[in-house]
Amino acid sequence: MAAQGAKLRVYFDYNATAPLRSSVRQTMIEAMDLVGNASSVHSFGRDVRKKIESSRQRVAIALGLESKRVIFTSGATESNNLALKNFSGRVIVSAIEHDSVFKVRDDAVTIPVSTDGVVDLDNLDKLLEKNSGEPTLISVMAANNETGVIQPLAEVVQIAKKHRAYVHSDAVQAIGKVEFPWHMLDMISVSGHKLGGPAGIGCLVINTGLPIVPYIKGGGQERSYRAGTENLIGIVGMAAAIEESLKDNWIHAKKLRDTLEDLISEIDPDALVIKKETNRLSNTAVLYMAGVKSETQIMSFDLKGFAVSAGAACSSGKVKTSRVLEAMGFNTDKNGQVIRVSIGPNSNFKEIDGFVRAWQSIYEKCSNAKSKYVNNVRGDDYEFAYGA
Repeated sequence: MAAQGAKLRVYFDYNATAPLRSSVRQTMIEAMDLVGNASSVHSFGRDVRKKIESSRQRVAIALGLESKRVIFTSGATESNNLALKNFSGRVIVSAIEHDSVFKVRDDAVTIPVSTDGVVDLDNLDKLLEKNSGEPTLISVMAANNETGVIQPLAEVVQIAKKHRAYVHSDAVQAIGKVEFPWHMLDMISVSGHKLGGPAGIGCLVINTGLPIVPYIKGGGQERSYRAGTENLIGIVGMAAAIEESLKDNWIHAKKLRDTLEDLISEIDPDALVIKKETNRLSNTAVLYMAGVKSETQIMSFDLKGFAVSAGAACSSGKVKTSRVLEAMGFNTDKNGQVIRVSIGPNSNFKEIDGFVRAWQSIYEKCSNAKSKYVNNVRGDDYEFAYGA
């Protein structure tokens, strides 16, 4: 996505947040004309309630499950906390979870991951065999926000059923990009702004009967799981966004991502952090630049008009070494020299071309290395194959 203006500005940080869709914006504007509290019994309140319940149904249909399972929240961080914080029993999380899962329970047991960033299923099976009889909740994200690696959720569910455990998944990166029978999971966290909807809205899909105590009290809203007047504008926006996300063409994005990685590999064969054959999101590339700090890379790319990131985007603007890469056994010295490029369904080859040229320029200027790569990106060939 390139912004309008004299200077080229390209947004390659979709895993942090996606641009608001025009159709979603229009839906939210129309909802702003409604007035009333959904808990009021008069016609104004009933109109708002009808809009909220219609949106709940749309979200449920998009996920292929019953609408009564959808609880609206302020976002995935709240959903993750609601799922884990007051769960009455043992909690097991993977080593690569987002902080809003990983740091919620001090008593959580951690499942290690492979060097490819995939959860260790044998280890999970062994952990569940040690069950003391108390309820157990397993939390494994559908796809990692930093690496794009897709987790074997179907196998996790199968192992959990064998041991009568529950499964929660932070699915914010996977919804709209990965096909999965979401109804199989006991709980799912969803975020509106990752889908091209507004920030500040999300939902937790939950099976009734789970041993969870609500931690926001004061009203009976959202089936008493989450008290407080509902965010009508955000709710209708998220419902529209999740429907639209199912129409996105990520095959095109994968071709662009693969092109980017091929061209970067010509500059430095050691630049790719995640193996190409690893099952991962089609829009995500993780790149290592020897001798150049992540923070330096991010600032340098920003000056050249490209928005990229390092690690998770929820660390108060700080650039840190990645706990996820550390869990994968990635070299400690190299950890702080990695960036993430996450493109969108409407990204194009010219943007990829520009980024590769920028990468080469920064690489040669800052890493004390000279590439053998000649500054020709074979643009005609790639544009013919993938479109501009």
